[in-house]
Parts: sequence; C-alpha cells; structure tokens
Amino acid sequence: MVTPPAAIRIRPRAGLVIAMAAFLGVIAFFWPFLVAPGKFGANYAPPLIFGVLLVVVLSVVISEIAEGGINSKALAMLGVLSAVNAAIRPLGAGTAGIETVFFILVLAGRVYGPGFGFTLGCTSLFASALITGGVGPWMPYQMFGCAFVGMLAGFLPKATGRREVLMLALYGALSGYLFGFLLNLSFWPFSLDPNSSIAYLPGLPFTEQFQRYLAFDVATSLGWDTGRAVTNFAAITLAGPAVLTVFRRAARKARFQAPIRFQRPGPGTTPGGPTA
Repeated sequence: MVTPPAAIRIRPRAGLVIAMAAFLGVIAFFWPFLVAPGKFGANYAPPLIFGVLLVVVLSVVISEIAEGGINSKALAMLGVLSAVNAAIRPLGAGTAGIETVFFILVLAGRVYGPGFGFTLGCTSLFASALITGGVGPWMPYQMFGCAFVGMLAGFLPKATGRREVLMLALYGALSGYLFGFLLNLSFWPFSLDPNSSIAYLPGLPFTEQFQRYLAFDVATSLGWDTGRAVTNFAAITLAGPAVLTVFRRAARKARFQAPIRFQRPGPGTTPGGPTA
C-alpha cells in the first residue's frame, strides 16, 4: 500500500513554531507544579496569562502551516472535517464521558499527516465551542489537547490491516485518558477547598503535589475518562477500516501535494495550461 502524501506540509519554520507551541503547552498545563506561590499577583493570573498565550501561539502555528503548506483542496477537506466534528460533538459529550471528536481526529491525523491533525484539532474545538456556546477560559486548553491528539496520530509507526486498526484503537483509548489528565490540570487549583487532602497547595514539593493531583484525577475524572477511552476504542475498531479507506481514497484523488508544472504549448493545445 502506497502511503498518500501529507495534506499539510510542515516546513522547517512551521516545525520550529510547533515545537515552541508544544513547550508552551506543557508549561500552560503543568503550571501548578512550576509556578512558585505568590507569583503573578493572584492565583487566577497564571491560567489567564497562559490561556491568552496559547491562543496567540495557536494562531501563529496555524498561519505558519498555512503559509505555503496548505492548498485549496486540503483547506476544503479541513473545513469539511471540522464541520463534521463540530456537529457530532454535542451528540456524545454529555453522557458518561462519551466523546465522538477523537475518532475522526485520530483517523484524519493518521491519513493526512501530523500537520493536518494538529490544525484539525484546533479548528474542530473552536467551531464546536461557537456552536454550543462553550467559549470560555477552558477553550484554549481543549483546542491544544485535541491538536496534539491529532498530531501525534500522524507520528504513529507504519502498520497495515488489522494491526494498524488495533494500534489506532489503542492510541485512541490512551489519548482519552491523557486528554482528561491534562484538562483537569487547568482547573484543579481552583476547584476544591484548600483543606482537602487532594487540593492544590502552593509550596509543596513536586512529588507530594503530584500525588495530590493523581488522587484528584482518579477520584473525580477516571470514570469520565474511561467512557471516552472506551468510545474511542470501539469507534475506531468498528468503523476505522471503512473510514481509513474513504480518507485514503480521497487523499489519492485530491493529490494534495502534487506539483504544478507549466508545459510549452504544442499543436492543438491551449497556451499556458497548467499540468499537475
């Protein structure tokens, strides 16, 4: 099987920007373990600052990817899949952690490449937030989390047939847990009474602080994350082969990165006609 070229080409400068965004994302999510108590003047200041920075960085990343790395066909595919994800997300986000967004993110990132997966994660969550009224300080974190789910799917090792589907299903389940683990960090320091044994307590050593967070994650989010992981595994296992086939057929027909060459006009041809 010939692997189709990536729908969005990540050039060196865009790759550097994505690496910087990843570094900032780690800081934004793990700030409770990194920021000393009393910094920024208030407890709510760090997530607000990092949230604004995330929006700025995500905008820069998308613009860098789009600058010469995405054509009209890839842009059309991105718009269609973003709309589909935004439309189906409200169908499953309210019951037992069932999430339908990651299914398309994982498969699209696998077929169309890490750049497409990263961009699709951002645009899907942004469009969904506008449709459902879910715009808030949590949105940049959700966008960033989904962006990395789609991007990392594009970096998975090569596999074919049932092995590929099983690998993607396991990755989908793992990403369900990791997404919840990261998103909980964005509100954990403000959600509990400071006297609680699992609450964020500024000034504690990293190991003790991390133990508190693990206990908080297990007590409050493990069941919800399990529902997301099971949904991802089941959806990819059952529908993954058919969707992968459709995506790859669309990639072959679209020829996203096919070079355009201009040939000299010959007898009976139209001058200046481009040829892919």
